[in-house]
Amino acid sequence: MRKILVIGAGKSTAVLIKYFQDKALTEQLHITIGDISLRHAENLAGNHSNSLAIQIDVFDKTSRENALKNSDIVVSMLPARFHIEVAKDCLRYGKHLVTASYVSSEMQELDDHVRQKGLLFMNEMGVDPGIDHMSAMKVIDNIRDQGGKIILFESFTGGLIAPESDTNLWNYKFTWNPRNVVIAGQGGAAKFLQEGTYKYIPYHKLFRRTEFLEVDGYGRFEAYANRNSLQYQSIYGLDDILTLYRGTIRRVGFSKAWNTFVQLGMTADDYILSNSENMSYRDFTNSFLAYSPTDSVELKLRHYLKIDQDDIMWDKLLELDMFNPDKKVGIPDATPAQILQKILIDKWSLSDGDKDMIVMYHKFGYELDGVRKQIDATMVSTGEDQTYTAMAKTVGLPVAMATLRILNQQITLTGVQIPIQKEVYDPILKELEAYDIRFTEIEREYMGYNPDGVKG
Repeated sequence: MRKILVIGAGKSTAVLIKYFQDKALTEQLHITIGDISLRHAENLAGNHSNSLAIQIDVFDKTSRENALKNSDIVVSMLPARFHIEVAKDCLRYGKHLVTASYVSSEMQELDDHVRQKGLLFMNEMGVDPGIDHMSAMKVIDNIRDQGGKIILFESFTGGLIAPESDTNLWNYKFTWNPRNVVIAGQGGAAKFLQEGTYKYIPYHKLFRRTEFLEVDGYGRFEAYANRNSLQYQSIYGLDDILTLYRGTIRRVGFSKAWNTFVQLGMTADDYILSNSENMSYRDFTNSFLAYSPTDSVELKLRHYLKIDQDDIMWDKLLELDMFNPDKKVGIPDATPAQILQKILIDKWSLSDGDKDMIVMYHKFGYELDGVRKQIDATMVSTGEDQTYTAMAKTVGLPVAMATLRILNQQITLTGVQIPIQKEVYDPILKELEAYDIRFTEIEREYMGYNPDGVKG
């Protein structure tokens, strides 16, 4: 029996565990699922004969090491900041490691030691990052193999609500970590390349500079820029590229409405509001507006943001119950972002029967034999239910597939890696198609960068 240790029994782990369990007999796998909550681990293990649930506190050295020493490979599905403790143990005891998270500076510092031990720490193996890397590199490598030169690369991904479950004016519900949505884009200006020129969008303008894109069968979307579009420029071998832009997908109109929160200051996470626990939603909204002895909170907000009463923007704010004097925040020492998150969770949580959707869109501009061409590649994945969500599938399946291939010595890389090599992306992208996760590619005349696609 080959022993796989999975640490973390969160939302995206269910699909991963099912993949292992389905292959347990043919691949001789024993799966140990460890979590701080034994109940969560037991729910995923179920009654499967080759699965075991245990309690692991990632900060408890003894329980962590005991579980890890008895494994052949480790999958960390913990929050990104906790991977490093697991990684150090894997290095100490000679175990391969797979995660879905971005490579942190602490993880990268282990690279030489990991290589020296002949180990592989495969990171960024989820959807974004993960499937985005693999699908992009497949096209980029194919263009290069033909002798072509990449001149433009744009890449967008969004975790959204499926059309049949889209029941609010924002066309959005939380399908992943709500906190990441609330604080998205903070921490510095967005940076990207446009026709050979570096461009920057400061946070207070981020949600008013959006790209528009069409996905066949699903309509029009918008995307706002990621904080640093250039972090993979050298990794992808795109040092000479003219346009490089990465962003997050939303339905059209979301960003403009979200910008109201940014302008009010409701997404701030660097200070605490006094007496937050006893504030009403109305008090919270009013705390960002000027005092008036006569004007209502509603009137002050509309005047401040120049929103007409018949504007859909106003209806979106009303839908969130932000002016309710009876609903209490109930969070002591809360930041504005934490309170906004609470308000949004009330309205944007998935209901029974809701399905989520992942949308990914790549645009490649390239020159081959003196002719400029373009490839548009799109992928849409819809969830089955609230357990086997599109997010869980597109995160969990690539992680599971990479883990099994490392066990089977079909991936022989060493060091701290991300999935940009053909030996990784080629078989995994093919296998993902069996789970209805596939890209549609359309080649067309090169359109270049379209400045009319940018608002504001």
